[in-house]
Amino acid sequence: MGNRTGGRVAMRRLNGTTDDRGGRTEGPRQVRWGRVAALAVAGLCVVYAPIAMTDVWPYEHPGAFAPGRWVLAHSGVSPAYVAEALADRLEPYRRSFVPLLVHTVLGGVLMLLGPLQLWSAVRRRIRLHRTVGVVFAVTVYASMAGAAVYLARTPPAQAFSGAAFWVVLATILVGTVLSTTLGIGAALTGFPDLHQRWLLLCYGYLMTAPLLRLEWGALPLVLGSRPVAELNRVAIMHLGSIVTFGALAASRALDRRTTVRGMTGTWCPPAVLAAAQLVGAAGVVWLVRSFAAWGPEGRRLLLAYLIPLLLTYVFIMVRQRRTTGWAREEWRLHLAFLCLAPAFSAVAAPLFEHGMRLDGRTALMAAVGIGCGMLAFAATAVVSLRVLYAREVTTRQSKASAARPTSALPL
Repeated sequence: MGNRTGGRVAMRRLNGTTDDRGGRTEGPRQVRWGRVAALAVAGLCVVYAPIAMTDVWPYEHPGAFAPGRWVLAHSGVSPAYVAEALADRLEPYRRSFVPLLVHTVLGGVLMLLGPLQLWSAVRRRIRLHRTVGVVFAVTVYASMAGAAVYLARTPPAQAFSGAAFWVVLATILVGTVLSTTLGIGAALTGFPDLHQRWLLLCYGYLMTAPLLRLEWGALPLVLGSRPVAELNRVAIMHLGSIVTFGALAASRALDRRTTVRGMTGTWCPPAVLAAAQLVGAAGVVWLVRSFAAWGPEGRRLLLAYLIPLLLTYVFIMVRQRRTTGWAREEWRLHLAFLCLAPAFSAVAAPLFEHGMRLDGRTALMAAVGIGCGMLAFAATAVVSLRVLYAREVTTRQSKASAARPTSALPL
């Protein structure tokens, strides 16, 4: 009975019923755009699940039906484009067919479990949420194990769309596993808010797969007939910023607390935020100069990176100005790390170039492709430390109050 009650209290805190001190928060805000976004993501996941589960079958069994190929062939792109998208993966996929089969089939299962988990959390069905959560975690580990075997067997230069794509895939794999593990740890140690944030970030990383498939159909309509490798390079420029922003927006929409017990002041004062923006601006200047040297292709990649980045920056900037308390603190921390993402990529590019012996362009694409995703992970880690520190402050205050001697009673 105690565990069940504790779970319900924790869920009420995140849904806007009580705060960390037992008082009421501002309550759940029924935002229409949030519902639309949640339904759109759920719909995309349900549609993509069978595509993921059947994606690699034709590589081992030619002629096997694959909905993803059918959709791509009927999306208005040229047959040559479809043939190229398949031919680039033929040999590496055949070499690692079984691990990839495990990865893709279980990846499709994860697409279905994610919306179910979010629904059970919002509806406060604690027992269902815990059961599905265990299945989800086991499935993540098994699916990522299959992906790890594929990446280990495939040299970066032979990966689908080259070494930059290999680096991005490996980073997503590590981020997915770590965010799942940290989310489990947060749940077991009594931090449902942090559990929610880490698992939403995990699912954001997983959403890169269906969003990439969407871009295969959409980008040719914008850029014209181009090789699939180039379309993948355009996609990895911004997928990291899109999915991590989605995870942050979902976290803030679900957590309606105005305060967190034991939290005072800020870890991101105006001076720190200003410094992060200056460093980020220097990184943007370096990236602009580097991409511009490539000519038209470099400018396309630069726009694919900068437009989503700037839109995300403006949105978070506005939110941190319009909110107060705990919400402002979290928006500010994420804003600071988002600003640092271009500088991180500028520093990582030469490290990839010399450490992995990549050419300058490939190293730059790899560094930009992982920048926003890694900095969002770092921001979530700092937010977690912020909450953990607040809990420690509260614990010390409680111990100090308990140890304080009572005044002597008069005789």
